[in-house]
Amino acid sequence: MERRGFIKKVGLGSTLMGVSGAMAMPAFAEEKKAAPFNMDFAPHFGMFKNSAPGGVVDQLKFMADQGFRSMEDNGMLGRSVEEQNLIAKTMEELGMRMGVFVIEGGDNWKVSLTTGKKEFMDTFLDTCRKSVEVAKRVNAKWMTVVPGYFERNLPMGVQTANIIEAYKRASEIFEPHGLVMVMEPLSDNPDLFLRHADQSFMICKAVDSPACKILYDIYHMQRNEGNLIATMEKTWDEIAYIQIGDNPGRKEPGTGEINYANVFKYIHDKGFKGICGMEHGNAHPGKDGEAALIQAYRDVDVP
Repeated sequence: MERRGFIKKVGLGSTLMGVSGAMAMPAFAEEKKAAPFNMDFAPHFGMFKNSAPGGVVDQLKFMADQGFRSMEDNGMLGRSVEEQNLIAKTMEELGMRMGVFVIEGGDNWKVSLTTGKKEFMDTFLDTCRKSVEVAKRVNAKWMTVVPGYFERNLPMGVQTANIIEAYKRASEIFEPHGLVMVMEPLSDNPDLFLRHADQSFMICKAVDSPACKILYDIYHMQRNEGNLIATMEKTWDEIAYIQIGDNPGRKEPGTGEINYANVFKYIHDKGFKGICGMEHGNAHPGKDGEAALIQAYRDVDVP
């Protein structure tokens, strides 16, 4: 019987409103919470909008009740201070950890650090400084960066050197605060400069700062180069954050070709204590689709 039906049947004016009944109310009002996931999977806002339609606080509470211990929000930098504070307060109350947000570097990645142009560098560094304040406000540690598009008029070595210089200067901003920018190789289109794990690894080694690491997005890396576990093994020392999405389709594990049970076992066996962000869409609509997504993660979580 549903709680509302039970309460209606008993009658709010009688037993439940007495002393013993009032003490018993929380037992009926509290929903059963799921066991925490062993891997630290992080959903994002909108992923459970049908199950928790009441806004960001409602969605965070729903995530926590389903066993998720973290949340990531690419668009955090663009939220109001009031909303950032509300999200941070709610997550602290729920014992949740904040995942990445994106340091926006330009219009759809077209404004590129590969060019070495001062105006692009200045914009990027200014956004990094603003990101420090946001990170402190929402208790974040990691922030996503992407260098942008190829500059067709410059050799690859020069473009790479421009990226290294930009990330060295950004690291000087983040390192004193214990913050980490995680560069993400992407597969969205062939014009993007950063596409491979070894390329990202080389840039991290050249920057040589704990504030500059790799965001290994399994979906993008499967599309760009595959051989996931072997590639992670070769670049593991510089990987600080992981994101998830099956391929093809960029939906939850089990909807594509990636053997996520094996991949997560590898990550877990490496002793990874970071966050695995669920940066993908839902394979099916509505509440049923959201329940299926949660079950998909139960199916591939490590024992």
